[in-house]
Amino acid sequence: MKLFHTLALIFTLTLTLTLPALTLTLTLPALAQPTGTAQPPADLLRRVDDHYNHLRTLRARYTEHYTGMGLDRTESGTLELQKPGLMRWSYDAPTGKVFILDGKFAWFYTPGDAQITRAPAKQLDDLRTPLRLLLGHTQLAKELDHPTITPAPNGTFTITGTPKAMADRVRAITLSVTTTGAIQTMKIEETTGAVTAFTFSSQQENAPIPRSAFVFTPPAGVPIVNAPPPI
Repeated sequence: MKLFHTLALIFTLTLTLTLPALTLTLTLPALAQPTGTAQPPADLLRRVDDHYNHLRTLRARYTEHYTGMGLDRTESGTLELQKPGLMRWSYDAPTGKVFILDGKFAWFYTPGDAQITRAPAKQLDDLRTPLRLLLGHTQLAKELDHPTITPAPNGTFTITGTPKAMADRVRAITLSVTTTGAIQTMKIEETTGAVTAFTFSSQQENAPIPRSAFVFTPPAGVPIVNAPPPI
């Protein structure tokens, strides 16, 4: 159940950063710039928004490292996203472990578990997690409180800020992005001290992904348990 809430938090941090976009009228003087360093592109936040707002689908390999609640866990797999609001995390191990958002419900299941965990998608929307960022319709400048941009190695930049809708649960989100606006890494620091870090690779933009990839068929005989509402 702790793992489900971690995934739910991650997912809605994605959702918050992808609410339908209004016209972006941000003035970038609000961005803190480090002194004595090269200035990043003034429109970097807009570049990230535009990069993902124009995608229909995205497939990528991911590595997830979680620390918190006495755990230190690293997992990997394949992430598939499709507009509007569809998401599938297929884990490398054990085979068949999935986290799926089908547009109505979020499902989490590991083969061999005694139950399947389900939560309404709207409930997850209320949590506001950041990986929905990768589904597009982002407004980073509006959704992050006091964002900062700093140069990083290999010509990349780091964007850090607190998601306004989750300031009580998330201390900071840090994105590593290229000059074209592609996200390479994402780190979510919760107020509890838990940290979830993602690294994305082998990204395939607008890859052909069938709608069936986001349909979860519960195994026969395994009961479905509704996840408790977010705190």
